[in-house]
Amino acid sequence: MLERFPSKAASPEELRELQMRGLQWTVSHAYAHSPFYRRRFDEAGISPEDIRSLEDLRRLPFTTAEDLRSDYPFPLKAAGEEDIVRIHSSSGTTGKRKILCYTQKDIDDWAYMFSRCYELAGVTREDRVQICVGYGLWTAGVGFQRGCERFGAMAIPVGPGNMDMQCTFLVDLQSTVVCATASMALLLAEEVHRRGIRDRISVRKVICGAERTSGAMVKKIKELLGIDEVYDIAGLTELYGPGTGLSCRHEAGIHYWADFYILEVLDQHSLKPARPGEVGEMVFTTLMKEGAPLIRYRSRDLTKLIDGDCACGCGLPRHDRILGRSDDMFIFRGVNIYPGQIDSILSQIHGLGSEFQVVLEHGDDGRDYMTLKVERAENVHESAGKSLCEAISRNIKHNLMVSCGVEMLGYGTLPRTERKTQRVFDHRSF
Repeated sequence: MLERFPSKAASPEELRELQMRGLQWTVSHAYAHSPFYRRRFDEAGISPEDIRSLEDLRRLPFTTAEDLRSDYPFPLKAAGEEDIVRIHSSSGTTGKRKILCYTQKDIDDWAYMFSRCYELAGVTREDRVQICVGYGLWTAGVGFQRGCERFGAMAIPVGPGNMDMQCTFLVDLQSTVVCATASMALLLAEEVHRRGIRDRISVRKVICGAERTSGAMVKKIKELLGIDEVYDIAGLTELYGPGTGLSCRHEAGIHYWADFYILEVLDQHSLKPARPGEVGEMVFTTLMKEGAPLIRYRSRDLTKLIDGDCACGCGLPRHDRILGRSDDMFIFRGVNIYPGQIDSILSQIHGLGSEFQVVLEHGDDGRDYMTLKVERAENVHESAGKSLCEAISRNIKHNLMVSCGVEMLGYGTLPRTERKTQRVFDHRSF
């Protein structure tokens, strides 16, 4: 299945051996070269010699986003200045930015992983890849481009937004693959439909990343572009960037590159391994990252592991799509709710579009109120609004055990963006 960029382990047994060697190297490297990790290990009473099996991973302390911010500007740095060739920063907006250092080997490993994503998606060296994500400190643009060039396809680095240029290049350059956030892909697909140029373009695949994708968004992108394949790419800046895993054509989870990092999925409260099929927090440990190794990094992203073999033939393990973030959760009338839960419920109701907003307010009577702003599907008449609102209220009540108001909007009413879409607007004062 992966011929040009195969797994570095030919069997599960080899993978465990590779992970064991990588874990031992990472702990030794971090202890020797990172003041942060040496201090953290000493505080925990752990030395590199204590890591004798993969199970010893659980003895190591966690690393968090706050650690990265508090050790600003070069947190986790475990390589000399002469070996650092690039930095990237997260797109977070709270507190200090999380800056990560990369050596040339880190850049090369990242490009290899990303090339594997393109290969798994069935991209060929004859494809023309229109890259519609942000460049600069963010890892997305340069990650997609470097991976594309390493893979050997033609990179068209347009960046986000600018619908005139996007559509011009789709037509004039006959781009065959589009890489974008899910929000940008939807925005572009709607623009192609609005301009009536679908029959003049050659797009056959879309690769989405950087935010949670929903079934409704994927379905709409496919419908408007007239394609069958939309892939979900995994990654976060702290790990390397996008390109550390990809869904396959069977859409049965995301294959992740376990030969480059260890993924734990842990119960959010006990921080013990989540049971198979249960949602937990993704925790990452890199196996060969030099500039800023990660050791049990709590990402706050939520998913679940998927057992068994995939019909696509890729032997690397799988996790589900990102189901949300633990810090995206909001509490409404005593119930913990994730936007992804609402998304999943709405996706099951026929006649709705892919876009929605959650508005939380505090009423004059002292109670909290939740209103869902939801779009009708493009060809659904306004007269269907009442029955759709009732279906939404009923399903939210049944699944989440809370009541909500529903405001039904026409298709295309809610704002579109080339960036990550904001879903929750909490106007309550606490």
